[in-house]
Amino acid sequence: MSKPKPTFDIIFLVARPAAGKSEIIDYLKQTARDDRRRRFHIDMFDEIDDFPMLWNWFEEDAILERMGHPRLHSDAEGYFLYEHLWHLLIERMAQVYTKLLRDRPDYHERRTVIIEFARGAEHGGFRKAFAHFPAEMLRKGAILYIDVSWEESLRKNRQRANPERPDSILEHSLPDAKMERLYKENDWAEFSAEDAKRITINGVDVPYAVFDNNDDVTTGRGDALGQRLEETLARLWSIMSG
Repeated sequence: MSKPKPTFDIIFLVARPAAGKSEIIDYLKQTARDDRRRRFHIDMFDEIDDFPMLWNWFEEDAILERMGHPRLHSDAEGYFLYEHLWHLLIERMAQVYTKLLRDRPDYHERRTVIIEFARGAEHGGFRKAFAHFPAEMLRKGAILYIDVSWEESLRKNRQRANPERPDSILEHSLPDAKMERLYKENDWAEFSAEDAKRITINGVDVPYAVFDNNDDVTTGRGDALGQRLEETLARLWSIMSG
């Protein structure tokens, strides 16, 4: 009889913008595979992030406008023209995952996938976003929520801004006004209120754990990050295995 696989299949890594999601992924990339499996229950991994997708839309719209054609996704200030485009991003990430399994049916024997995104209540929040993942993904997944206050999210969004690299995963940021409109209101507390360990989504009870990053252990990528991540993922693994 084979041993149970000791690693996550899917981690949904979610939070406010600039909460530390991409910094955690960067830390995991710098961790040796054996250590990553032992400490964090994460194997070799792929990341699926909706930011490059939406940034491509912004770039396409800018090109179309320059060519004298209507913008397709966003207005001149960079707000989506339609709320359903936020949900389209979720559907696209699910499609990318489906292709990974199509091309490698044994994908999860050696690999974990980390799905990263932020959502604010203004465009449906986490409740509406997660409803667009198919049940088969939710059954394989666990949610890691990075908790920071609105004020901390705003501070780090300002801190990481690099106007020379607005398309960078680690250095993109939003103007304060856009941050406030899109992300100040957050539905995580309501979304997770019914149970301290699992959230029911599309009929699936999905385990979750919260990583408190209000003291910002992610920016330095040091031992404090590793220790807290190990503790949080151990708790999440225990819930998922229970």
